[in-house]
Amino acid sequence: MQNTPSSPRLQSLDILRGADLFLLGIFQPLFMIFAGVSEIPFIKNATVHFTHVSWEGFALWDMVMPLFMFMAGTSMPFSMKKYPTSGAYYGKVFKRVLILFILGMLVQGNLLALHIDHWRFYSNTLQAIAVGYLISALLLRTFTLRWQIAATVLLMAVYSALLIGGGDFTPEGNFAEKIDRIVLGRFRDGVYWNEMGWHFSPHYHYTWILSSLNFGVTVMTGAFAGQILIQKTSPIQKIQRLVLWGGVMLVSGLLMSIWMPIIKTIWNTSMVLFTSGISFLLMALFYYIIDYKQRSYGLEWLKIFGVNSIAAYLLFEVVHYPLNGFLDHFLYGFKQYLNDFYPLLLNMASCAVIFALLMSMYRNKIYLKI
Repeated sequence: MQNTPSSPRLQSLDILRGADLFLLGIFQPLFMIFAGVSEIPFIKNATVHFTHVSWEGFALWDMVMPLFMFMAGTSMPFSMKKYPTSGAYYGKVFKRVLILFILGMLVQGNLLALHIDHWRFYSNTLQAIAVGYLISALLLRTFTLRWQIAATVLLMAVYSALLIGGGDFTPEGNFAEKIDRIVLGRFRDGVYWNEMGWHFSPHYHYTWILSSLNFGVTVMTGAFAGQILIQKTSPIQKIQRLVLWGGVMLVSGLLMSIWMPIIKTIWNTSMVLFTSGISFLLMALFYYIIDYKQRSYGLEWLKIFGVNSIAAYLLFEVVHYPLNGFLDHFLYGFKQYLNDFYPLLLNMASCAVIFALLMSMYRNKIYLKI
């Protein structure tokens, strides 16, 4: 941890990142609990937007991870200026990748399993960010913008060619699934054990190895947005370019989905283009309102999550539910009055504690840096 941010921050980026984390860690869990006991039809029907699509298609909830990865890339052109020498730059990059992989294992509950049968090396959002960050860091340091774009297009083309040439787009038959089973084997997430040994779960179809190519693309599209924002051009020109490229990618993703359905689970190219397009447009909107118009509309509190994104993610993913058990000892007396709504109270209390902790870190300028 350190006491001050290492460089000036883009306010719109912090608030947009904070909104994404608020949706992930507080709004969706509380909304889904409330919807589970509510009798309001609108609330019941809205739950489809806060759960992942099982295979083909897209929902609001499927946007959370791509946007998070996109924003990791957006900050890279700003942060990499701090490392003028290649040694310092690559040292920081590889250190960050290693820490993100370890934290990913912690979030998945695998780090302290202390048994090789329960280790899952590559199965978490933080690890996807780590791989995407590594690819992007290498491209940003090695190539000019033109060649960065060419390399990013090549990554998408290779992934698409392998997926299309490898068979079909079914959960069991797609090429990304086959590669994961071969490479990760018994260390793949979703593997289960019985007296006959280990088996692939028929219900787990997230892919990581081949999808790593497009993890790099998602982070790289964010880096392109960051390069637009860091240029010495007028704010209106930056907004126009963000909107233009966002629209191009959004339409490209929709057109590609005609023959390659949008499937977030395997992070395919149509999904990457579609979500990156939306991310560009969201970045343009937030930049226009917050940095250009200097209006926050009461959203500045979201920076509590946005400036400490890794800490917020870890608290929501690792601490939230154990904290529920702790708080239950203090609040259990309300259960007799709230009945089915008691879990909502418990989770609200847990979210309040996490929010208070993050607020304290924010006010004291304590930032978790890796």
